Amino acid sequence: MNFQFRRAAEKDAVAVRSLTHAAYAKWIPVIGREPLPMKANYELAVREHLIDLLEMEGSLAALIEMIPEPEWLLIENVAVAPSFQGCGCARILLDHAQNTALGLRLKGVRLFTNKLFESNVGLYLRQGFVVDREEPFMGGVTVYMSKSLMA
Repeated sequence: MNFQFRRAAEKDAVAVRSLTHAAYAKWIPVIGREPLPMKANYELAVREHLIDLLEMEGSLAALIEMIPEPEWLLIENVAVAPSFQGCGCARILLDHAQNTALGLRLKGVRLFTNKLFESNVGLYLRQGFVVDREEPFMGGVTVYMSKSLMA
């Protein structure tokens, strides 16, 4: 499948919010509330973070929001449009984040997710992430994960 990345600009904030809402809606009944990415200020995020849009066959399929830190690249948000879920987009996004981290000469990538998002946790583990710790959060459990890119 043909795909390309492009960096989100301020004009893309509405599309970023819309795709994120669509991608995370399935988790509302699982955790009993809107996941935090559904509440984010994307007008601010597109200015302050690296948000790369994954376009497939001319459509916005997915996005990844990344925040460079002193040693790690934090993956703040991975969102795949429902119609593109199961097509390998998440793996493409995670590979893109790793390449971004390598380009910035960072030691690796890290992320956090809700423990009840079991399919996501499983995907990250299959992609080489390890669980660093788990913490209670808003009546649930946050799983902190990382993947070192150091040889």
